[in-house]
Amino acid sequence: MTTTFKVRFWEIADWAKSKDKKKKKGRPYGVRWVTEGRSHSEWYSTKALANNRRSELMQAAREGEPFDVESGLPTTELKRRNSLSFVEFAQSYLDMKWPDAAAKTRTSTVDALATAGTGFVRDATGRPEAADIRRTLTSTLLPPTTRNEELSPDDREVVDWLIRHSRPLYDLTDVGAMRDVLDAVATRLDGKSAAATVYRRKRAVLFNMLSYAVEREMLPDHPMAKVKRTAPKMVEEVDPRVVANPAQVRQLLTAVTYVGRRNRDRGAHLAAFFAVGYYAAARPAEGLALRVQDCALPTQGWGELALGESRPAAGKRWTDSGEVHDRRGLKHRGRKEVRLVQIPPVLVGMLREHVEHFGTGPDGRLFRSPNGGVVSSSTYFRVWDEARSYALAPSQVASPLARRPYDLRHAAVSLWLNRGVPAPEVAQRAGHSVDVLLKVYAKCIEGDRIKINKVVEDAFAE
Repeated sequence: MTTTFKVRFWEIADWAKSKDKKKKKGRPYGVRWVTEGRSHSEWYSTKALANNRRSELMQAAREGEPFDVESGLPTTELKRRNSLSFVEFAQSYLDMKWPDAAAKTRTSTVDALATAGTGFVRDATGRPEAADIRRTLTSTLLPPTTRNEELSPDDREVVDWLIRHSRPLYDLTDVGAMRDVLDAVATRLDGKSAAATVYRRKRAVLFNMLSYAVEREMLPDHPMAKVKRTAPKMVEEVDPRVVANPAQVRQLLTAVTYVGRRNRDRGAHLAAFFAVGYYAAARPAEGLALRVQDCALPTQGWGELALGESRPAAGKRWTDSGEVHDRRGLKHRGRKEVRLVQIPPVLVGMLREHVEHFGTGPDGRLFRSPNGGVVSSSTYFRVWDEARSYALAPSQVASPLARRPYDLRHAAVSLWLNRGVPAPEVAQRAGHSVDVLLKVYAKCIEGDRIKINKVVEDAFAE
C-alpha cells in the first residue's frame, strides 16, 4: 500500500446545475479529492451528506493521517473496510485453537466469544434479541463443527443478520468500542453483573484472541492495553463452611450406601467413588477415570493410586469422540503424567469390596453407568444430595457444608494441612503447586476452631 500526505480537496460538485442531467442521476452531489495526482470522487443524494463526508476526509488530513494513493481513503478507514468482522475473525481464531484444545476449553472459549460478539454488532433494523444472537453464535456460527448444519428459517434469519452486521474487528482500535465489549463481557443477559470468575475467564479468552489479531497484523496494537477497567475481586480461598470434619464425612459415606437400594444399588455403587474424593483428594473427573489396574490394593496396610486420566463432562458437541465426557490427562499436567497418591487402609478396603461386589468394566474402570458408560455428574450429584439429607441435621443440609462432591477434596486437603502434613507432600498428593495450595486450601475444618479458640483463650489468661 502506497500512502501520501499530499491530499487536495475540491468544492462539492453539483450535477443538478449541470446541463448533463443524466450523469449521477439520483446522486448529484459529489465529493472530489486528489492524492498524488490521482483523482477520487464519491456521490451522494443530498448536499448535506456530501458536506459531511468531505469534512470527515479533511479532518483526517488535518490530523496528519496518511491516505492510500490507490483508493484515496485514509489508511485507518481503509483498514476498517478491509477488516474481517468480529465474527469472521473469531471463527478463524477458533479454527486455530480447536484441534489442541480440551473440550472444556472449547466450551469456555466459544461462550466468551459469543458474549463479546453479541455486544459488538451494528445497531441495525431487525436486530434479534440478545439471547437469540448469543445462542446462534454459541450453537451455530462459532464452533467449527456446527457451521454447516441445517438451520430452521428463524435461525437462518438470525445467522444472516449477524453476518451482515457484526462490526469490523478493526473498530476495536477505538477505546470506546473496546470498553463497550468489556462491559458486555461483564454483564449477564438479564442485565446483572457476571460473577468475578466468569468475567475474568471471558476477558482472558478475549485478550488471547486479540493478541492473535495483533500477531496476524490485523490490529496495530493490543486494544485492551488502552482501557483501564477495574476487574471485580475474586474469592480464591475455599469457604471454610463447606469443609466437613472426619466424623461428618464418615456419616455421609455411610448414608450414600442407603441411596437407591431398590434401584440397582446406585448409591452403594458410588460409595467408593466419593471415598476416593475424600481419602485420595481426587477430583471427581479423576475418580471417574480410575481403573482397577491403576490401584495397588494390598490385603493389609496402605495402598496406592496412580491417577493419570480425567473424564470431565463437556457435551458431545465439544469432544472429538462425540462422547459426553472428554478424555484428558490430569489438570495442569502433561498428557501422560501420572500422580501417585498413597491411600489409607480404610479406602483400600472400600475399593477391594467395590471390585468384589460390582466388578469392573471391559476397560477396567471401577465406576460405570448402568450401560457401562461414564457416570454422569447429574447422577452422582443426585445421590450426594440425597445422602446429605440422611446424614446431616436440617440446619446443616441448608448450609454450604459438603454441598458438592468436590467439597470432599477440600475436606481432605484441609485436614492434611491442619494435621501438620508438610505442604509439599500435600501439594503432590492433591496435584497442586505449593503456592496455590496454601492460598486456596489452607482452611481449618469444623471442630478445629474449638481447639484454636481454647489456645487463644489460654494465651489471653496468662
